[in-house]
Amino acid sequence: MDILYTALKHAHSGLRWVVLILLVAAIVNAFGKRSGGTVYPAKNKLGLFALISVHVQLLLGLVLYLFLSPLANFEGDIMGNAVTRFYTVEHLVGMVIGIVLVTMGYSKAKRQAGINKGWKTIGVFYLIGLIVILASIPWPFRNLGAGWF
Repeated sequence: MDILYTALKHAHSGLRWVVLILLVAAIVNAFGKRSGGTVYPAKNKLGLFALISVHVQLLLGLVLYLFLSPLANFEGDIMGNAVTRFYTVEHLVGMVIGIVLVTMGYSKAKRQAGINKGWKTIGVFYLIGLIVILASIPWPFRNLGAGWF
């Protein structure tokens, strides 16, 4: 199990960079197209790839959280230890909120293709989701036992 945990933890940590790059690219693209007056297409591929990447990241994270991670602890004093609290509660809740915002933004924008409000919707929802996701990542400077990769 240690090998599987290590492999999934590195995959989850490495995919974080793909997710962040795709979210930033989708946000920049959306605001750029919005200010340029481009009509929102029914299928925004960059937004879709960002959406898929956050959902793959969610699946990897849920496998780690529910089955493999020694950091997510459901016994004892969960709220008293900052590291256990972060990985058991804060990380999961923050990431789920961020992923829900990204999903809502893509779904809402897809329905707004006819009235051309999709670019603004993608930009706003993805930006708020990105901020929540960035706040929920265990960055090395937060002293939570995580590294850059």
